[in-house]
Amino acid sequence: MKCIKSIKQTKHYDLGEIRRTDDVDAEQKVSSGIWMYIQKSEWKTATRKAKQEVVAETNNQITDSVTISEKQLKRKKKSK
Repeated sequence: MKCIKSIKQTKHYDLGEIRRTDDVDAEQKVSSGIWMYIQKSEWKTATRKAKQEVVAETNNQITDSVTISEKQLKRKKKSK
């Protein structure tokens, strides 16, 4: 599976549209000049939204949003 992004706008594809397709289809689309290969991480950020949890502080009743990636970084720092 390859991740591709449109670099030209056509009737059927918007500029910047990101898709994940099989290798053969991706190779054909990239060779046409309308698409280019991108990293999988770029595809992930475009298709998945950051999950947020609300953390409430009992003393001041302050709410703060913490993303999952921030939680993972905190865990890594604690384990070191």
